[in-house]
Amino acid sequence: MAPRPDAAAIFQQLHRGPEILKLANAWDAGSARLFESLGAKAVATTSAGFAWALGYPDGDALPLDHLVAHVALIARAISVPLSVDMESGFGHDAASVGEAVAKVIGVGAIGLNIEDGSNPPEQLAAKIAAAKAAGDRAGVALFINARTDVYLRGLVPPEARIAETLRRAQIYREAGASGIFVPGIVKPDEIKSVAGAIDLPMNVLAWEGLPAAADLAKLGVRRLSAGSGIAEAVWGRAAALAKAFLQDGVSEALVDGAMGYGAINAISKVK
Repeated sequence: MAPRPDAAAIFQQLHRGPEILKLANAWDAGSARLFESLGAKAVATTSAGFAWALGYPDGDALPLDHLVAHVALIARAISVPLSVDMESGFGHDAASVGEAVAKVIGVGAIGLNIEDGSNPPEQLAAKIAAAKAAGDRAGVALFINARTDVYLRGLVPPEARIAETLRRAQIYREAGASGIFVPGIVKPDEIKSVAGAIDLPMNVLAWEGLPAAADLAKLGVRRLSAGSGIAEAVWGRAAALAKAFLQDGVSEALVDGAMGYGAINAISKVK
């Protein structure tokens, strides 16, 4: 399923305000449809939640064909723009990443996340350029959210993190990135410093100690992602319910806080 003709333009505009773009990251077609029904203006996936839902660990373990098949299912289920977390790009070299991105665009994505991890920034820059070229060939103004793990992985000492983040952001911007994702950053002064120095929309990750969305917007942040947080909460709740049920077989706990069968069925779609 090809993306809606206006989906890429809508997604680009959502990063320009007036409100901060809040993304409750989905892990399958059902969660994506649920979030859309709750008012999500766009849907982004969580690589961790996606992998866990298919029985794989997070961290470049999910086969590309599984990703593409399930992105297609999500695109079928929603009408809002769809961005896909592609981890390090589903390819060791730029050409392979470009091919993988083309497949994801082909089933409905108009945005993607791609990360540097512990790899040299020049490696991600080449992948970003390949992803942008894949979008251009498909006629899609692909939103490439370049994730730098300077804070998340502690790649440099704390006093050097702002400078290193900005250095990488410039490399990724020159390669064709549309936005910069800095997971793990939480201090308001550091967020403001980074957001004010990069000429691209800044994305942060929901994290303990992170300011509220309204405050983040004042600091210059344009996008806030739940990441794997909602998926982790769902797994925790499901584990607790299943454990209790398997131990004592009591049914009442299954009703407490549950979304009713009829309500779930009502938001599901057939296309």
